[in-house]
Amino acid sequence: MGDVWSLYSEKVMEHFRNPRNVGEIENPDGIGHVGNPVCGDIMELYIKVDDSTITDAKFKTFGCGAAIATSSMVTEMVKGKSISEALDISNRAVAEALGGLPPIKMHCSVLAEEALKSAIENYHARSKRRDNGSKSNT
Repeated sequence: MGDVWSLYSEKVMEHFRNPRNVGEIENPDGIGHVGNPVCGDIMELYIKVDDSTITDAKFKTFGCGAAIATSSMVTEMVKGKSISEALDISNRAVAEALGGLPPIKMHCSVLAEEALKSAIENYHARSKRRDNGSKSNT
């Protein structure tokens, strides 16, 4: 069992054992839903946006330790970033922030990137609907 744990950096283990920002945001501005049918990992990422800046992010993940760690890390990385800065966060940046991932677990960082992009797309869609709704009421 010791060999398995040695595949993961201390940072991965820390975010797996003590994940940050777990849960849902009440009345989120964007929600991202992604999953990997091969491994069964499912991620939901919630964002709160104020004046084009992500002020809060939370996640719910059903998956392995690496999936939980990457979800936790991406929520930490995105807070305080503008929407355009957040869109530049890549799966490699998430993996590097965790001190690396084993090659067989890199798909978890891809899911974290996809969850973030999905939440931002959802934010844009909701913003468009709000803007269109307010224009039609004037």
